[in-house]
Amino acid sequence: MKRLAIILIFSFFYQFLNAQDLAYKPGEHFKFRIHYGFFNAGYATLDLKTGNFQGRKLYHAVGKGWTTGLSRWFMKVKDLYESYFDEEGHPYRFIRKIDEGGYTMDKELHFNHKTSKVLVINKKKNESEYYDIPAQIFDMVSVFYYLRNQDVSNLKPGDAIAVDLFFDEEVYPFKLKYLGKDVVDTDIGEVRALKFRPLVQSGRVFKENESLTVWVSDDKNKIPLLIKAKLLVGSLKATLMEYSNLKYPLNLVE
Repeated sequence: MKRLAIILIFSFFYQFLNAQDLAYKPGEHFKFRIHYGFFNAGYATLDLKTGNFQGRKLYHAVGKGWTTGLSRWFMKVKDLYESYFDEEGHPYRFIRKIDEGGYTMDKELHFNHKTSKVLVINKKKNESEYYDIPAQIFDMVSVFYYLRNQDVSNLKPGDAIAVDLFFDEEVYPFKLKYLGKDVVDTDIGEVRALKFRPLVQSGRVFKENESLTVWVSDDKNKIPLLIKAKLLVGSLKATLMEYSNLKYPLNLVE
């Protein structure tokens, strides 16, 4: 009994110390203003909470995006993305439910890391299929949290972090290239930032494979501050306008 008590105590402190290393905590909230060209096109939110899937306690991230005002006349957008992932960012369940100008999608992914398979459930077509996945794979949302936990202190401009994403029924190699330090002016003030360029797939939405630029806070949080994208038609910008329940103080310019 004494030995069991000691094991439980060490287990508790191990989990506690591990949790302290994460860049986020449940209750974290972001809201972004989306601009298409010169127009205020809509808003997006990203919230982190705890959740459960198949008896496993996980983080549960919920991202929502929607158009507003005159933008709704041109293209009504209502998107929902959800990801259930562990402390290492490995996803177990991913939900993508979107309506973008009449183009709709309703899919759910179940990741099985023991069998290296992912089950893709297409709810619109009432179809499902298994796909092979590598040992380390991420969905569109969990990769964001995984990257926030990476040590970037030794990165030099031009260095890149490489991971694999599962996107549209295929494994997609993804790289995040570091461009250097910067200061970003947001609705919450000037924030010291790290500048990155994700290498994205060209020809579908983005103008070229280096059309997307992301600024994150230069602190332990690594929260998104500004995103700029050159699209096939026009440009898009997302700016952080609201945040709450960060784990660490934000690195604001005094």
